[in-house]
Amino acid sequence: MPGASVSIRDVVVTYPGADRRAVDDVSLEVPAGEFVVFLGPSGCGKSTLLRTINRLVVPDAGEIFVDGNDVRGASPETLRRGIGYVIQAVGLFPHMSVAKNIGVVPELLGWEPARIDARVDELLALVALDPARYRTRLPRELSGGEAQRIGVARALAAEPRVLLMDEPFGAVDALVRTSLQDETKRIHRALGTTIFFVTHDVDEALRIADRIVVMNAGKIVQADTPLHVLARPATPYVEALLDTRDTVRRLSLLRVSDALSQSERSPGDAPAIAADATLREALALLLAGSTQLAVADRNGAFVDFASIRAALAASAAAA
Repeated sequence: MPGASVSIRDVVVTYPGADRRAVDDVSLEVPAGEFVVFLGPSGCGKSTLLRTINRLVVPDAGEIFVDGNDVRGASPETLRRGIGYVIQAVGLFPHMSVAKNIGVVPELLGWEPARIDARVDELLALVALDPARYRTRLPRELSGGEAQRIGVARALAAEPRVLLMDEPFGAVDALVRTSLQDETKRIHRALGTTIFFVTHDVDEALRIADRIVVMNAGKIVQADTPLHVLARPATPYVEALLDTRDTVRRLSLLRVSDALSQSERSPGDAPAIAADATLREALALLLAGSTQLAVADRNGAFVDFASIRAALAASAAAA
């Protein structure tokens, strides 16, 4: 099932006793299927804004629509069963097997047992866990990364069109975190679910987002593609937060296909690299001693230091 559009209009949230608004008159239009990352430091309002979408936080003012339907039109319980939600503390039920954890919401929705079983196996495969090995395991038998994958599977179990992810990978180590980011992007491409993802990690935001929404003091200060935010920061705050002069970050966003040069023949014994690899990966290979890299499946195409420099310059000019 494809993702849903989400419209956030003039939303205001003020917590009791606070001296300023947690979310200050925020509006945002999100088309169906977009992967949006709310980025900013602690206290900027990103998690609060996320939770207004499933009414875990009720705004003082403003409106939120999912596919044109006001979220206030359904009970909170009904709304939340249709919106996936993943948090850092996964919250798996410790006495339930993995299969039972994933099937909780479909069971509440009255799905037939055979349909739930099939969905559990489908989702375990989707998050790269073997159903035969993991169905009967208890949460205490899972690693941190495995538990987070089960949390994502559970959030997707009832085929939600919107998925909310609140700093879901903050408690796992760097290697597992990168793997989980890649899996989340792969799932997004496979399902087309509209995803809202909260993080304070700039590199994580750049790695996974279709659009980055930078927040400060309850307001949106810039909302754009990762490359545009890096190349054209809207304010000094955005420039400082993302350290936009860090060229390595831009290399992580550009692909080898953005920097192709062409020869009449394949570049001899040059090492090969995939067209969808990042320019950061290409640069690492070049710095290891190669003068150019042959691009796999692109006859005669190659990348070298000069083509990478040209791609960086072109990306800055186009942003």
